[in-house]
Amino acid sequence: MHRDTVAEVSIGAIRDNVARIKRALPARVKLMAVVKADGYGHGAAVAAAAAERAGADLLAVAYLDEALQLRAKGTLLPILILTPIHPAEVMFALEHDLMITVASADWFRRMAPYRHSSCRKKLKVHVKADTGLGRIGLRTREEWDELAPWLSAEDVEVDGFYTHFATASREDTRFLRQQADTFLAMKTWVAESGIAVRHYHCAGSAAALRFPELAMDMVRIGAAMFGFYPEELVRDVSLRPALSLRSRLIQVKLLRRGECLGYDNSYVAEEDQWIGTVPIGYADGWSQSLRHSEMLVNGIRVQVVGKICMDQLMVRLPGRCEPGDEVVLIGRQGEERITFKELAACVGSVPQEISTGLSERVERIYTE
Repeated sequence: MHRDTVAEVSIGAIRDNVARIKRALPARVKLMAVVKADGYGHGAAVAAAAAERAGADLLAVAYLDEALQLRAKGTLLPILILTPIHPAEVMFALEHDLMITVASADWFRRMAPYRHSSCRKKLKVHVKADTGLGRIGLRTREEWDELAPWLSAEDVEVDGFYTHFATASREDTRFLRQQADTFLAMKTWVAESGIAVRHYHCAGSAAALRFPELAMDMVRIGAAMFGFYPEELVRDVSLRPALSLRSRLIQVKLLRRGECLGYDNSYVAEEDQWIGTVPIGYADGWSQSLRHSEMLVNGIRVQVVGKICMDQLMVRLPGRCEPGDEVVLIGRQGEERITFKELAACVGSVPQEISTGLSERVERIYTE
């Protein structure tokens, strides 16, 4: 079925971004492509395939179901699940050769009854350390010492030990350096326990681009795959956005001075003006918090007016336009450009919240 609002995803941009990042890394460093949240809204399977073609060594997702979907679509690369799975789901990880995140001995205790004794496969794990983000991960030597015996079991393989930085996109690096020092101290715990770890990793997209000395054995590249990175702090690598969002005007009307539009009469015309209706709304992921954002029509910036509806929104036009005229919500039109970063600033967030918020109602069209 035809719909005017579509997201165009450049596979070539994803591939080029991954290749550029990989070239900037030391040769020995592996690249883990993070394709969680349906590839940050770009399409997980497509993003995974593009990353693999560009040289990605491993993949990562947030949840078990995301990993199973990739396996069902033929993805063969090693996959790490970043959020600890429920202990009862351990056999899914074993049967589909998935690596899981663990952060406590308690997880192993609760998992034990669910692991089939007949299964001879090793459970591949990455141990998560909390060095300051405060999300998940072990924090103390006591927690490590309790976990270590479980990791020493013959049926467990420790593929990784990792952490995540809280402030990698900030100009002030003091807290990041504090986290890095904490992680290095935690590495000594592992060494003293005699447990073999294949990969140590701490750098996500921003840290990998800014601090190559923190690359260790592997970096995790998520947002940067899709062109989201702190451009003002990264000088050596230039990445491009992979997604643009376009629609068309479906109606144009002349609003007279003093007339209202939108739910709750949320906009009142201060003068006679032309108004266009665009078929995208908050059910498509275009949140009401974007009420004062801008779009492009005929190469000119136009502002959203009135409350954004579930399925449509209205913009104030520079003059009379025609139904069917293209509207660019994200991307370039003429000399003007609307960026994810600009939209994120409107809602006090980050670009990836905008891309992951685009719902399934918005068709993704893939181009090279």
